[in-house]
Amino acid sequence: MRLLHTMLRVGNLEKSLAFYCEVLGMKLLRQKDYPGGKFTLAFVGYGAEADHTVLELTHNWDTDGYELGNGYGHIALGVDDIYATCEAIRQQGGKVTREPGPMKHGTTVIAFVEDPDGYKVELIEGRG
Repeated sequence: MRLLHTMLRVGNLEKSLAFYCEVLGMKLLRQKDYPGGKFTLAFVGYGAEADHTVLELTHNWDTDGYELGNGYGHIALGVDDIYATCEAIRQQGGKVTREPGPMKHGTTVIAFVEDPDGYKVELIEGRG
């Protein structure tokens, strides 16, 4: 077995694709509209689905936003230079919600950014 994908429901697919592809550097791997169900699925990631875990963005055409609830945690991305990554994200209009620094009770350097729907994305230095 292997992990295939994580799914997020997004309110504005174009904004979400811009964030994950332009700001975080993922590639749009595939996208399909389902008119009968009034939704679109877009799969993004850093490599082919056959070899990498990817992110499924689900856009329900009649829903502009979602309550995030208190069960969701975050998506984690490994980066080589967390300070440069956060600056690049900020320069592209991304929102850094926790500046880079050591995690509480540890030494791993992390930061958090937020996507257009408010989902948290953790950046972890040294795992890029």
